[in-house]
Amino acid sequence: MDVENTKTQMRKGILEYCILAILKEGEAYSSDIIQQLKDAKMIVVEGTVYPLLTRLKNSGALQYKWEESNSGPPRKYYSLTIDGQQLMDELDNTWILLQTAVNKLRKS
Repeated sequence: MDVENTKTQMRKGILEYCILAILKEGEAYSSDIIQQLKDAKMIVVEGTVYPLLTRLKNSGALQYKWEESNSGPPRKYYSLTIDGQQLMDELDNTWILLQTAVNKLRKS
């Protein structure tokens, strides 16, 4: 069994939820989102995060605004929309249920 593949799939499955959790705290620049994921040991690459941000924006869960930067070109800052906040609330509930179920099974 390829345990590394299983671990990668587990992280991929939860990555969208983690991005929403970061943005629940307030708007963020994509590089900051990636750094927070790395700091949390989510081991991600930019090529994974950018398509997720685009998909979440296209679905109406995220919005963005451009801000000028002193250190280069303008930056795109993402934030949750009302729909994104509702999605986050639903995923929070799902996470609690999953966590409870897995913990129950692990103790068996």
